[in-house]
Amino acid sequence: MKRTTLTFLYICSVAVLAVVMLYVLKAGKGLETGIMNTGLPARKQMVQSAESAFSHPLAIFILQLTLIIAASQLFGHLFKKIGQPTVMGEIVAGILLGPSLLGAVLPDFSSFIFPASSLGNLQMLSQVGLILFMFVIGMELDTQMLKQKARTALFIAHFSIVLPFILGIALSYYLYSAYAPANIPFYAFSLFTGIALSITAFPVLARIIRERGLSGTKLGIMAITAAAAGDVAAWCIMAFIVAIVKAGSISSSVYTIVFAVVYVLFMIFVVGPLLKRLASYRNDRSILKRSYMAVIFVVLLVSSYCCEVIGIHALFGAFLAGVIMPAEWNFRKLLIDKIEDVALVLLLPLFFVFTGLRTQIGLLSDVSLWGTCLLIILVAVAGKFGGSTIAARITGENMQDSLSIGALMNTRGLVELVVLNIGYDLKIITAQMFTMMVIMALVTTFMTNPSIDLINKIYAKKQGL
Repeated sequence: MKRTTLTFLYICSVAVLAVVMLYVLKAGKGLETGIMNTGLPARKQMVQSAESAFSHPLAIFILQLTLIIAASQLFGHLFKKIGQPTVMGEIVAGILLGPSLLGAVLPDFSSFIFPASSLGNLQMLSQVGLILFMFVIGMELDTQMLKQKARTALFIAHFSIVLPFILGIALSYYLYSAYAPANIPFYAFSLFTGIALSITAFPVLARIIRERGLSGTKLGIMAITAAAAGDVAAWCIMAFIVAIVKAGSISSSVYTIVFAVVYVLFMIFVVGPLLKRLASYRNDRSILKRSYMAVIFVVLLVSSYCCEVIGIHALFGAFLAGVIMPAEWNFRKLLIDKIEDVALVLLLPLFFVFTGLRTQIGLLSDVSLWGTCLLIILVAVAGKFGGSTIAARITGENMQDSLSIGALMNTRGLVELVVLNIGYDLKIITAQMFTMMVIMALVTTFMTNPSIDLINKIYAKKQGL
């Protein structure tokens, strides 16, 4: 059939359809009863309809995602250009989209983009992103490397936690009266302050080491191993603190801790071997089939659920689920790559913005508050940088490598924000304290690369290079 004939038939069919539709609509108008005319002009009805469409929750959420991803990618690229980790730019982007900048400069636009009614959905999706992120951290943890470098790395890791933890508890004595929420006991506030100053951001540190070409060096291996061991210890302590806070007292948290220990042992000695056996049945190790992906995600979600129910937070369950994944699974990296595409690009930036919406730099409205913030930063650096350097020196490392390990271990980044949000959700810290701790996390992470550059420059001059 010729093209002109087909076009003619198409036009005729559309015309017939239009006539029939108009006739039925006109006839159906007579069936309407009890419908009142709004009396609004057509133009005003169109305006109201448009306003309703723009403020629809789904439209708002899509707009939020677009703005968040664009801002995260832009600032991540800019920070990489100045020698900082990409994640630093993403964190800063999230803070700038909150009340600290966007809310202060364009309050109407900020309230339109981030209305109070949308924050619940934003928080839930950001938690999903965090669960996936902690799962990836667990899988990136090289347990074989921990065993090979166990003695030295464990000493550095634990000493770099003990010193800032003690300093954090001592600092909390000064901070408690002014910055602890009502009805929060001192032990909860002090323990949380201690662990908040003890964190090293293992994933951010791993990326810094990779970007600086230190992955295969003695310094890089020692730092990443110590950070990995420290991460495990810090999350165990954090789980203990959360259990105590949720239970209401140290004595009443005993059952929670017992259930947590049983859960960890079950995951390591039962679920882990079952997953290892399942891995041995796979024929094609280059492709992740849907059935295996389903098993992996079920383990992840059930582990997160169990931890949340036990009372030690879902993120610890996600982390442990990643740790017990069989090391010989060649698709571990494939799985990480698959999850990172969704978690790091789409969901994790939601967490940065949600943190940014909580971070109100305007709360630090006088010199004394900024003085307290500076004190927190100094104590954090003295504890982590100093503790790691001293521990590395004791183990026999030269002064340059010891200082470099201290600078690397002082990186807090994203993991610190995770810990701070847990504390804020549990109402252990106030909004002011939360803001000061976020600033501390940014400063200590930002100073990592410049510190290493300065250390290398100083020792290059000493060696006459």
